[in-house]
Amino acid sequence: MSKILLFVLLPCLGFSQGNFAEVDALFQEKQYHDAELFLTKYLKNHPNNLEVKSLLGDAYGYQKKWDNAINCYEEVLEKDKTKAKYFYNYGSILAMMAMENRLKAMAYIGDMKVAFLKAAELDKKHINTRWALVQYYMHLPGIVGGSKEKALQYAQELEQLSKVDGYLAKGFIYKYDDDFEEAEIYYKKAVKVGGSLTCYLELMKLYEQENLHEKALETVEIAKQHLQDNALNYQLGRLSASYQIAHKKGITSLENYLKKFSDKDQIPKASAHYRLAQIYRYQEHKNQALKHINLALKELPSEERFSDEKEHILDM
Repeated sequence: MSKILLFVLLPCLGFSQGNFAEVDALFQEKQYHDAELFLTKYLKNHPNNLEVKSLLGDAYGYQKKWDNAINCYEEVLEKDKTKAKYFYNYGSILAMMAMENRLKAMAYIGDMKVAFLKAAELDKKHINTRWALVQYYMHLPGIVGGSKEKALQYAQELEQLSKVDGYLAKGFIYKYDDDFEEAEIYYKKAVKVGGSLTCYLELMKLYEQENLHEKALETVEIAKQHLQDNALNYQLGRLSASYQIAHKKGITSLENYLKKFSDKDQIPKASAHYRLAQIYRYQEHKNQALKHINLALKELPSEERFSDEKEHILDM
């Protein structure tokens, strides 16, 4: 039963901006409360605009105002049952609620399934919905509707729409099912066809899960030859620090991550300093380790793992 609590659906809801440039900007800047105020005000004069009502549901969802989000989507679906995106967003909100409240998770499963299946029926090319169904059927225990066979069915539909998504979905299924060889085959296919950061990182995580740390690091090194994404510098450094391998490469990569850091990078500088501190501690360079862990704590003083690392360094 606990498997559904690992349900990680999608990084964000699929809102459609239309001509609302201001709302688009607010969402991009993660100013969800301001977006809520803007959309609420607009709806007072245009109460029947379902697109705006759906956007308001998204704004509530990002703020974890679940009841408000549900009310928005239910109102939209009462008036328009023809658009896949409305059913998909409704299912997404239910999935996020399930992750938020473990005790009530099972109560949302039925409605979640109905919403995603309806979205898939309405739009035969809706990629996100098929991804949601792949994860839904894999994370649920068989006794309450989980099915590897059905997950593979939607993965095959994904492959017809996008080979990369299909390969990634099949890799996910076999990885979840502890079939390393099949998962590796499909993640490698995804890398060959797509070659995106996501493709490389999924293959890296597979190797990491199997304790094939050198292969994980090699995958990141190959990715760095083809991509200019700064995240790869951090990942190589993280692998080096986590598994005490290739320290020289780890230090160089983490220093490059800090040097090239920009607003686009999602991993904070503090994490890179933390990894550098770990590597220097392994090398018994206490002063360098202290320097970097102090920089990490300066940025994120309440991070417990940083404090623990400093204690290890001081005990050297």
